Amino acid sequence: MSSSRSQLCLAIDLGTGGPKIGVVTVDGTVLAQEHHRVETLYGPNGSATQDAAAWWTLIESSAKRLLAARDVVAHDVVAVAVTGQWASTVAVDANGVPTAPCVMWMDSRGGPHARSLVGGRVQGYKPVAITKWVTKTGGAPSTTGDDPIGHILYLENEESEVMARTRWLLEPVDYLTMRFTGTASASHASMQGAWLTDIRHLDRMAYDADLIELLGLPVDKLAPLAPIGSIIGVVQSSVASQLGLRSDVAVLTGLPDLQAAALGAGAVNLYDAHVALSTTSWISCPVPKKLTDPFHSIGTVPGLTQDSYLLVNNQETGASALEWVRNLTSGFGSGMSFSELTTLAAASPPGAGGVLFTPWLAGERSPVSDRHARAGFTNLSRTTSSSDLVRAVLEGVAYNSRWLLGYVEKATKREMTPLALMGGGANSDLWCQIFADVLQRPVAQVSDPTFAQMRGMAVLASVALGQRTLKEIASVLPPSKEFLPRSAHAQMYEERANMLPEIYSENKKRWRLLGRSPRA
Repeated sequence: MSSSRSQLCLAIDLGTGGPKIGVVTVDGTVLAQEHHRVETLYGPNGSATQDAAAWWTLIESSAKRLLAARDVVAHDVVAVAVTGQWASTVAVDANGVPTAPCVMWMDSRGGPHARSLVGGRVQGYKPVAITKWVTKTGGAPSTTGDDPIGHILYLENEESEVMARTRWLLEPVDYLTMRFTGTASASHASMQGAWLTDIRHLDRMAYDADLIELLGLPVDKLAPLAPIGSIIGVVQSSVASQLGLRSDVAVLTGLPDLQAAALGAGAVNLYDAHVALSTTSWISCPVPKKLTDPFHSIGTVPGLTQDSYLLVNNQETGASALEWVRNLTSGFGSGMSFSELTTLAAASPPGAGGVLFTPWLAGERSPVSDRHARAGFTNLSRTTSSSDLVRAVLEGVAYNSRWLLGYVEKATKREMTPLALMGGGANSDLWCQIFADVLQRPVAQVSDPTFAQMRGMAVLASVALGQRTLKEIASVLPPSKEFLPRSAHAQMYEERANMLPEIYSENKKRWRLLGRSPRA
């Protein structure tokens, strides 16, 4: 850090794989960071949990080390900002200490309870229920139980002892802000996956009474709402003392990774689009009003302010497809690094020697919702090389994004260009160029893309502290490199991309049958 003693933010990005902890200047420069893995424990009946207490232990110990680093001055920290996964549920006591493991976003144990309340014949829902939810929230509780409604219904009906010890039911980002401040809080943004606030009125700091009553939820266990991006308090004295922080360090409301990604990509103005190439993938942009395309799982959620929205969708497999390949190579020895894998892919020509990869390793949500969809290679031959296979994976993820992009542009009634690319996969120049070529759109590689969300939260802290406006973030976080679409292989890529929905349609019945196997 320079001798000018830049103001710093302690930024946390809690992903499904574990937390990233960073010390970041309020101009978005990461000075020091650590990333820790946390295991998801899977059990019977759709159980998927993580140890939320372990998150805090890792964050506290990591922050203490980072704030004692040679080029960091703890006294210069002016804010703490938390982003991360959403639609998971942490039950805590009055002090913010977990009373049970975090029920993760993929946990479906509450499915039977959710279906009994909202299930029906209109796309799986009761007509009155689905109308109310879509009108007010732009979405609806999952009938499979893998969202906060399902989680709460499961805890209410099957974990009475846990609920007896529980004061608050929090999203992960709100849980971590409570550990820093001692105050329970939430926002329209952090509660987006719970479908319990009327997002037509983001200025109303209250849950919707009709939706609460329809489900019979314990509203007294839902944290009070605060404005998006606001300061909810300061770091409580015990934590400040432990970490060596000043007593006046501000703590922002927790923010889901979608909003933090838009900030980190500098995509803060209307229709500025970004593509996430993280564990999962999505295409988003700020939009001026609520919109919904329920047929392709595209909608809007509360945005970066109290009067704006962000487009929301999700593809279950993004850069994790490359991690899957890496794990396969690890089974045959020491394994290859991500850099080595992309170098290997570069040896294969565009089109991957005729091999096509469908990237649905964990099912799909957008533009089709099908948890049974599965990945696969098509057109393998004896001449197929390992380079072809890895390149096919990179191209397949891009083809999937092109499929989604068509519906995103239809929903917004405009062409999304340029596209800011962020997430771990965006570190690869090759992958960025493949995205530009497949999507036929200019791609702007976000600076330091792995830590885009942390950088975005640090710059948001400067907005909350009154040091800059939200619109100025785009100039503070410029892209590092631009990749222009090349025309040489445009037709070939278009033909290949069009094969993805065809392959899906031809195989969806087979996947459903094969999914009955316990190994699927």
